[in-house]
Amino acid sequence: MGDKGEPIICVPGQRLCVADKANLAGPGTYEQHGYIYSKLAGVIKLVKNENTCTVEVHGTTEQSIVPAPGDIVTAMVTLVNQRLCKCIIKCIGDIVLTRPYRAILRKEDVRATQKDLTEMYKCFRPGDIILARVMPMTEPHVYQITTAENELGVVIAHSEEGVAMVPISWVEMQCPKTMTKEFRKVAKVVPEHVVAEQ
Repeated sequence: MGDKGEPIICVPGQRLCVADKANLAGPGTYEQHGYIYSKLAGVIKLVKNENTCTVEVHGTTEQSIVPAPGDIVTAMVTLVNQRLCKCIIKCIGDIVLTRPYRAILRKEDVRATQKDLTEMYKCFRPGDIILARVMPMTEPHVYQITTAENELGVVIAHSEEGVAMVPISWVEMQCPKTMTKEFRKVAKVVPEHVVAEQ
């Protein structure tokens, strides 16, 4: 709190304090390079425990949220070339954003293995909806994302006929109308309600 108990207001991406054993990142914040940053525009709240203080940010609305490193996002591919994909982030987790954010998915961040064999055109096409993880920012205003996990990659794709395709392997999807197969980096989507059998 500020002087006379006035609330301290912060904006997304604002550095709040050092992240150490005494200061922990809580809801509405994230930790990067030894500091705690705000994920949203809102009021800073300090929750004191015995030996620690958790830094939280409470937004005025959920829509002030911005992508933070480690977040799983839903994005739409807008452009594909040999080196990268350009995407628009539409959702963070299950929160639909009121404004989109631009992101780049580089060739080396598509898969965890065999990175040099990755062909971008065999992984993504414009219009594909993908799940990806946000990486630490290296340049301002552009988010970098990765699909180098089994659960990440293309979740929705349409064939040239405009029909939603069905995944048939890790690297292919098929049009149920024409039976045409197309290459994709397919995400292994695990439904939330499915529980592993004992």
